[in-house]
Amino acid sequence: ISTIPDMIQKCLWLEFLMGMFIAGTLSLDCNLLNVHLRRVTWQNLRLLSSMSNSFPVECLRENIAFELPQEFLQYTQHMKRDIKKAFYEMSLQTFNIFSQHTFKSWKERHVKQIQIGLDQQAEYLNQCLEEDKNENEDMKEMKENEMKPSEARVPQLSNLELRRYFNRIDNFLKEKKYSDCAWEIVQVEIRRCLYYFYKFTALFRRK
Repeated sequence: ISTIPDMIQKCLWLEFLMGMFIAGTLSLDCNLLNVHLRRVTWQNLRLLSSMSNSFPVECLRENIAFELPQEFLQYTQHMKRDIKKAFYEMSLQTFNIFSQHTFKSWKERHVKQIQIGLDQQAEYLNQCLEEDKNENEDMKEMKENEMKPSEARVPQLSNLELRRYFNRIDNFLKEKKYSDCAWEIVQVEIRRCLYYFYKFTALFRRK
């Protein structure tokens, strides 16, 4: 009986911390977007790593290549303008993947933390993308008119390719009927994806 008040107190404390976290996130301006993206992505990487001690040997035979788009494997400063849109798409798609989770070995608390971070990240990115659209519309048009032929051929991050990548992950889970091995494989793949996005945050700091 004496543990009930303690449990209530812990729940209230967690809600308070969550509220502080949300308030702090939403109060940030877009000049600090790279700080937020770097922090949340690193936090999600740590949470995913803690959700599985080692990859089960019996799952190796089911492992497949989901083919993360090549643009993400060799990023350049020229792609900086596309990173916000790619981060936004990744946040939505990853959130949807973990919304389907049925893997009992994973801690529910960790999955919820990842989803909360992704949801806030998507809202923050949407806000910054809208600001970019409103503030830089004329400048963008001028740059496009002045763009040299060689610059026009610079590869860009494709949200369509990113969507297809996550569709392959989603279809894999469905085909495997959300088995434990399927979730182990997907968890490793999402970690790999987030690792590359974590590297992308460095581009925001370059001149």
